[in-house]
Amino acid sequence: MGTDAGPLGAFVTRASARSSTNGGELARRLGLGDAVVIGLGSMIGAGVFAVFAPAARAAGSWLLVGLALAAVVAYCNATSSAQLAAAYPRAGGTYLYGREVLGDWWGFLAGWGFVVGKTASCAAMAMTFAAYAVPDAWQRPVAAAVVVVLALVNCAGVTRTAGLTRIIVALVLTSLAVAVAASLSAGETPGSVDWDVPHGAYGVLQSAGLLFFAFAGYARIATLGEEVREPERVIPRAIVAALAGAVVVYAVVGAALLTALGPEALAASTQPLADAVAAGPWDWAEPVVRVGAALAAAGALLALVAGLGRTSLAMAREGDLPRWLDAVHPRYQVPHRAELTIAAVVVVLVLVVDLRGVIGFSSFGVLLYYFVANAAARAQAPEQRRFPRWLQVLGCAGCLVLVATLPWEAVLAGLAVFLVGILLRLVRVVRQRS
Repeated sequence: MGTDAGPLGAFVTRASARSSTNGGELARRLGLGDAVVIGLGSMIGAGVFAVFAPAARAAGSWLLVGLALAAVVAYCNATSSAQLAAAYPRAGGTYLYGREVLGDWWGFLAGWGFVVGKTASCAAMAMTFAAYAVPDAWQRPVAAAVVVVLALVNCAGVTRTAGLTRIIVALVLTSLAVAVAASLSAGETPGSVDWDVPHGAYGVLQSAGLLFFAFAGYARIATLGEEVREPERVIPRAIVAALAGAVVVYAVVGAALLTALGPEALAASTQPLADAVAAGPWDWAEPVVRVGAALAAAGALLALVAGLGRTSLAMAREGDLPRWLDAVHPRYQVPHRAELTIAAVVVVLVLVVDLRGVIGFSSFGVLLYYFVANAAARAQAPEQRRFPRWLQVLGCAGCLVLVATLPWEAVLAGLAVFLVGILLRLVRVVRQRS
């Protein structure tokens, strides 16, 4: 190939010089189908069984407009992630892209938001799994156990992660198909077509911010950039394909829930799909939906731990997390220390804190993560460009608008956590310079 390999070759040369000192590079074992399945497993997860209730409280029947707005912002973010991942095919996602294109602080803010927000989401999804699977008294220990089991699956190799995710996605889609058919079998519920907007345009935008939680899973594809074959070709296609599939599934489920329950009952529900099925004549379908919800939570948790492990590995390589996490297992070629550490933190959270209501907090961190992705993609050189700049400008604006309209408790918690991260990094930078 010669010495002039262009921007990608120069990046790979630099990246090789800073590769892990405890195990080297991750192995490229995933194809297009594997990457799409991992993305779908992250997006069609616990969110589809929980996110429509808070969205209905904010927007009523207009939650489908919020869904469309969330999908537009997600598409902008997905194309930015695809463009960046093709140019920088290594572990870390937007943490890596922000550092390479915008500077160290931008990368840190993206990585910190992702790790903190998604760690909380892991705990919430583990609790969601347990809520559907076992009685109340057993929920916390079972949630902790499922975190440990799925972390060990991830540590056994990324191809095993993809294989198990493929099975889970197929079962969850089957469960959702049964739920939609059962919901629609009862016909339209009186009051389901109610076009009043409870909180006006603000409510529609807030529903979009909450529903964005459902689409954030395509980030997992980008964080696996070091393990995908032909990343310049595969990652952009996988991100867009996974997002398109998730949008279709969420639109169908949202329409079915509004038809079966109506906006008021949907807003009041803690398990909307199970309630929608119970409203119909198919009594046998409710256990199917419960099993599907548990599997969806497990699938999303599996993919989340994988993505968090890769981002934590990338941050440890640069010293933004403890360097002890900078390790790749010599046999399985996965970031085993990072994944096991994430799992340990999540286990502690599920045993001592109730985190099932963290959708807004997670959306705050992830929206700022994608703001950095859009800003980095907009700043890329012309030879690296795959999508027009106006898409990235729209993505930046959309992320900020949705963040501003999230519930105020989520915004305050998010700002506090980001402030803690900034102070910790400032201390480390000052110590290095002194």
